[in-house]
Amino acid sequence: MLRVINLTKVYDDGTVALRNVSFEVPDGQFLAVVGLSGSGKSTLLRCINRLVEPTDGEIWWNDTKLSHVTGEELRRARRRIGMIFQQFNLVQRSSVMTNVLSGRLGYVNPITSLLHRFPEEDIQRAYNNLDRVGIRGKANNRADELSGGQQQRVGIARALMQEPELMLADEPVASLDPVLAHSIMRHLLQINREDGITVMCSLHFLDLVQEYGDHVIALNEGELVFEGAPVEIDDQRFKEIYGKDAVRIG
Repeated sequence: MLRVINLTKVYDDGTVALRNVSFEVPDGQFLAVVGLSGSGKSTLLRCINRLVEPTDGEIWWNDTKLSHVTGEELRRARRRIGMIFQQFNLVQRSSVMTNVLSGRLGYVNPITSLLHRFPEEDIQRAYNNLDRVGIRGKANNRADELSGGQQQRVGIARALMQEPELMLADEPVASLDPVLAHSIMRHLLQINREDGITVMCSLHFLDLVQEYGDHVIALNEGELVFEGAPVEIDDQRFKEIYGKDAVRIG
């Protein structure tokens, strides 16, 4: 279980990105995180895997206090947490296979990884994960030769290489058209359902939340303003999340 307790993040310029945010995510849940741009969604996910250092509060992943571990203990904890980024975060001039294998960096000798010498079982694992997201045939292509949807599939395959127990997806479909967005979301749902991996996914659009999320939390100006089932977001809750002038479509 993931437990976030009174999490606060204040950036150096004084911006309060998160303020006393608390919630729990049971194992195997697909949690959607919603809110406007600047509401704190990305900061929340990045605090969980310590890409951003929290200012105050606690983050627990089972019996590990993620908010406070350092060094080798942090490295071991991060092995269990996959990350998918909005802008893919691939090495564009490297091959798809090289990008996917980088998901094993927490498991192999650093010198070995620099020489791109990975165990045969890791190479086979990479092919299997590429096959799973439907782009095995692109293994030898450079990342910058792929479409946006294909690049995000590479990002998913790379995250799966960590054999994660928790998958963080930071606006994974924000730069994709609706058809590709649903394709990526279905891959995340498959990972959640078939592998039992807990998924925490930040999203802008409520229709995606309602279709794919088990549970939802909503942030507004860094504060938690809603927690519950997607169907519980009625018109009043919608305006609390997105603002009084927001118009609900559909």
